[in-house]
Amino acid sequence: MLPLLLAVFLFTGCASSSQGGELPEVQTPANSQKGSRDNSTTVLVPAAPGIEFYENEVAHIDCSNTAEGYIMAWYDGTCQKVKFQVTGPDGVTYTYNLTSACEAFPLSGGDGTYNLAIYENISGNQYSTCLTTSTVVQITNEFGPTLYPNQYVDFTPDSQVIEKAKELSYSANSDLDVVRNIYNYMIQNVTYDFEKADTVQSGYLCNVDTTLQTGTGICLDYAALMTSMLRVEGIPTRMEVGYAGTAYHAWISTYIKDVGWVNGVIQFDGTSWQLMDPTFGASTGEEDLKKYIGEGDNYVTKYIY
Repeated sequence: MLPLLLAVFLFTGCASSSQGGELPEVQTPANSQKGSRDNSTTVLVPAAPGIEFYENEVAHIDCSNTAEGYIMAWYDGTCQKVKFQVTGPDGVTYTYNLTSACEAFPLSGGDGTYNLAIYENISGNQYSTCLTTSTVVQITNEFGPTLYPNQYVDFTPDSQVIEKAKELSYSANSDLDVVRNIYNYMIQNVTYDFEKADTVQSGYLCNVDTTLQTGTGICLDYAALMTSMLRVEGIPTRMEVGYAGTAYHAWISTYIKDVGWVNGVIQFDGTSWQLMDPTFGASTGEEDLKKYIGEGDNYVTKYIY
């Protein structure tokens, strides 16, 4: 096969397994009363049933659940560096590291034709084509891409973040209360890890349970943890990656019933929406934060997970 020079992007994201020690048993605050909202959690589990399946001896792509908003892929050959590219109808190409684990990848570009390709590394930044295909997608579960876990927002029924989400939503009367409770927890209990930010390597994938336990992380750790907790509470949430000013950054957008998608906004003061994100909220004064973010002009989204 002809070699392909593949652009490799510096991403940070979320890992595929729970790690770290045991967290203390979740305790409902003594001064909290049960809210009227149902705070039970639901964890959607991606599957690869092989109904629409493309593969060769080493590479596998399962498109059986595109209607739910995701595909599954994995690689079990001998190459140590393998890339998976997903190009949607919006023309945006997502490049992932692919391993032997069967992982979910969101269809963030909406309905239309997706081109899928798996590449094996030859040397340096040169890759050869291993498997390519395309599939026509019609997403019937419009919130599927923002409720299922994926490689970047990774959680399972055994993840510790599920119990934390249930605890934080205990007093909530609405989805907005859940968003507010989780946001406030994040900015009060998770601190930014500047050393990690300076040393993080290309291909880094975070672990939401580790972030929860250690209480430290970089922007994608913050965004992935908060996204995970909101998703298991049934609140569609997008983890967005792009630029905040000139800084490569991650933040979230969430869907509020009777309001719709609130892009980058996760707090409401009773009169107007305030644009905030959990990383800046934890490390920046409120007035400076509002001045910087303004109406969202400083946020430019490149990828949605």
